[in-house]
Amino acid sequence: MDAVFKALADPTRRGLLDELFRHDGQTLSSLEARFEITRFAVMKHLKLLEAAGLIVTRRRGREKLHFLNPVPIRLVHDRWVSKYAEPWAAGLSELKSRLEVPMEKVFEIYIRTTPERLWEAITDPDIRSKYNFGARVTSDWTQGSSFEMGAPGAPGSLGEGRNLEVDPPRKLVQSMVALWSDEARQEGPTRVTWEIEPIGDSCRLTVTHDELREGASEELYGGWPMILSGLKTWLETGELLTTPGSLLYGDQ
Repeated sequence: MDAVFKALADPTRRGLLDELFRHDGQTLSSLEARFEITRFAVMKHLKLLEAAGLIVTRRRGREKLHFLNPVPIRLVHDRWVSKYAEPWAAGLSELKSRLEVPMEKVFEIYIRTTPERLWEAITDPDIRSKYNFGARVTSDWTQGSSFEMGAPGAPGSLGEGRNLEVDPPRKLVQSMVALWSDEARQEGPTRVTWEIEPIGDSCRLTVTHDELREGASEELYGGWPMILSGLKTWLETGELLTTPGSLLYGDQ
């Protein structure tokens, strides 16, 4: 967490996050043009933001694109803010929302676990319900197979889709249609990619939610920071999050 606070303490780095909020997925050149500092200085600031997990990068051909990653903000919320003051929690949630923009969203988190255990937590319906708002995801997890999301406390199916690529314990690509509300249902299918990379005694989990239409409802992607924070908490401590909405469809 120290790296997150250090990164946010600098006004130029906050300005870079503001620019990525305005338009996510920018190149170094486009970001450099917004600031009256050298290209090297911008690169240095971006490196610190990436080290803190506040941005993630993706290659698109010869270009390197920079995306906001709100997951560390969620972790700050879950560790400290929700314990002491709900008004602060609401304010931080609003900040998280402002950091998220549609079209393509990339979320990254480090979890002290093995790839096999992380894969199990993603695909086992009972474990999934512990951090996925209380919802279970059921499938036989073979390539081309279907999956369904549901929960006893939900009025109907919460989502459905198809497993486009299944490569345990490294990668899972899914086409998903959200059904938890009329607004979400109208958005149609989107794509979610889970990528697991072992790093020492931990794993880097990257979730990319793309094929979102311009102006897509935040309902589709706004819950990922809480889901991933809950996943990390459960795998590392065995405890469940108790923040508002974290078990929305859990047992009543």
